[in-house]
Amino acid sequence: MGGVHNDRIMRRRRPKGDGSIHQRPDGKWVGRLYYEDPITGLAKRAQVTSTLKKEVSAQLRDMMKRVEGGAPARDDSGLFGVFAARWLESSLPASDRKETTKVLYAGLARNHVIGSDLGKLPMKNLRPTSVERFVTQLRAKGLSDSTVRQVYTVARAIGDDAVRDGRMARNPFATVRRPRVMSREARFLEPHQVNLLLEAARGSRYEPLFHFLVHTGLRRGEALALTWDDVDLEERLVRVRGTLARVNGDLRLLEPKSAKSRRTIPLSGPAADVLIAVRERTEAERNRAAQLWVQSGHVFVTDIGEPCEPRNALRALSAACRRAGLDGVGLHTLRHSAASVMLSERVPLNVVSQILGHSGISITADVYGHIAPDVSRNALDVLGAALTAFPVTSPLQSPPHT
Repeated sequence: MGGVHNDRIMRRRRPKGDGSIHQRPDGKWVGRLYYEDPITGLAKRAQVTSTLKKEVSAQLRDMMKRVEGGAPARDDSGLFGVFAARWLESSLPASDRKETTKVLYAGLARNHVIGSDLGKLPMKNLRPTSVERFVTQLRAKGLSDSTVRQVYTVARAIGDDAVRDGRMARNPFATVRRPRVMSREARFLEPHQVNLLLEAARGSRYEPLFHFLVHTGLRRGEALALTWDDVDLEERLVRVRGTLARVNGDLRLLEPKSAKSRRTIPLSGPAADVLIAVRERTEAERNRAAQLWVQSGHVFVTDIGEPCEPRNALRALSAACRRAGLDGVGLHTLRHSAASVMLSERVPLNVVSQILGHSGISITADVYGHIAPDVSRNALDVLGAALTAFPVTSPLQSPPHT
């Protein structure tokens, strides 16, 4: 009894990374590694077997190297999809991502990761080639470039947390290049098309919103999040401080898309007139609604004062587009239309970027690059006109002989 007890004590007290090899009666070689789990700190044992001693020795050395590097001796045999499902219930909600991002990531994980061929693989079998096959399958499903990239981003985040939790030594996604997104020109309406659309929306509750979006370049959620405290009609300014969106069935005021999305922009005369008309209509509706009125303080509200539903605004725009004979137009198209007019009228790119609340001027250039050639041509025409105002000898002309 004492010998067996002492043997158990010795096994529990084996130093970190202590390995041994022995041959079983059936001729197979067995390698055992006793180590301290880098995550839990508990004593653990890993075992490998083979008919070749040198193979066992090599695997044992590999496990010892992993342990010394603070990684698990062997990757987890659990399925990646199972870990992803747990990630949805724990790591994702606990992260500091925005609520809209959490909802997006959860949907992408459920629809494209958990039940995929990648999700059915044990984590110990995940390789960079597994990731590449996964990306290829996503594209074969007909997903857009941006969606494929988003799914990759979600799966990689899951892999990062698997490494953090000691389920894998390395994240195979980290060695695979992030899928590229081919840049697409933003759809915008010409000024006469904007007028057609606004005329078709006449009488709609959301007509003022459409006017306001095309005169300011605000995002739909930014405009719907505005309260009268954000508006200074005397100075003709509006402060963009958040965005209104539906999250898990609830209409919520969220943080702006980026730090530069939190901004103050001036109002043009037509934009200010829109807000003045909205304020007058709201006051009349508040008097009619009496005790039914909800004092939300928002600029764009329902006939009883509640914040407008973003999806209803889209439905109203779609109806107006059908009447105007315009296809492929969304609320964001009004924002693009505002940007295209500003750029076409030679407003500097950095100013347009600030008004739109882009996180960087490079985003503005990428989205509206199709307008840039006309702007660039005008800039060089100005340069040429300025320089030719001075009588200089052309380098292609020979100086006159004396």
